[in-house]
Amino acid sequence: MKFSVFQLTRIGGRALNEDRMGYCYTRASCLLVLADGMGGHPEGEVAAQLTLETICGLYQQEAKPSIKNPAEFLSAALLAAHHRILRHATEKGMLDTPRTTLVAAILQDGHVTWLHCGDSRLYVVREGEMLLRTRDHSFLEQANDGFLKFEPVNRNILFTCLGSSAKPFFDMPDPLPLLQGDKLLLCSDGLWGSLDDAEIVRRLSCKNVAECVPEMVESALRKGGEHSDNVTALALEWETPNSFEATAHSMADSTMSGGFASTLQSGLPDSMGDDLDEAAIERSIAEINEAIRRSAAKKI
Repeated sequence: MKFSVFQLTRIGGRALNEDRMGYCYTRASCLLVLADGMGGHPEGEVAAQLTLETICGLYQQEAKPSIKNPAEFLSAALLAAHHRILRHATEKGMLDTPRTTLVAAILQDGHVTWLHCGDSRLYVVREGEMLLRTRDHSFLEQANDGFLKFEPVNRNILFTCLGSSAKPFFDMPDPLPLLQGDKLLLCSDGLWGSLDDAEIVRRLSCKNVAECVPEMVESALRKGGEHSDNVTALALEWETPNSFEATAHSMADSTMSGGFASTLQSGLPDSMGDDLDEAAIERSIAEINEAIRRSAAKKI
């Protein structure tokens, strides 16, 4: 399995960067995760960080060296992250809960499986054309798709996310076969809110990920001006010749143990350390195993 990957996040004109991103891989599998903590609620950066740490921690436990069922893993891991955020809010006695969007993908066996909740996006570009992009869980996207009949609609208003009192709604299409040279981009709304789809596709198509990601991020910051949102992008090119590890990264820590490697954005507050203990990881793994058991029972 060969790939090139590059990730970059910038704070923009905000006082705090609430975006989080990271990737993990083994010799047979790769996980990409991006979460955007939601403004208007407390500790959006904590919700995003807990989501990143939870999903990547579970991947490290379950990728031996591949994930048995990527779709079931991602859906159960999303719910585990959601429950982790709710536990954090309960333990702190918060009147409102931290919230975050999520887009995550697993690449293995020549396919990519992904899910998303909210308005953080996944793009897949092939031979200079946009093969697909996720549809935002926003009232604006619903209006543009014809499901709602009124406009204008604020693009920032989402109808689902992780951390809310309601169970998160998420989309998970069938796995997509990958071809050599395919490029995947996970990004927060700080990027796509400033650059339209055509420009994102053009920039992804013209250069390798280590060159195009910084250029896209800087362009989004310039267009966003002094009040720019946080801008975060994580891009991967599939089956890049003679490449396997990360080309570069920013604001991230890299670790490797045995057959597992990870590059996760740092920034978890010190006070959150106790919430990421082995017991919490074991609870999340139990939730995943139970979800897989229920799914298997339904198919019998």
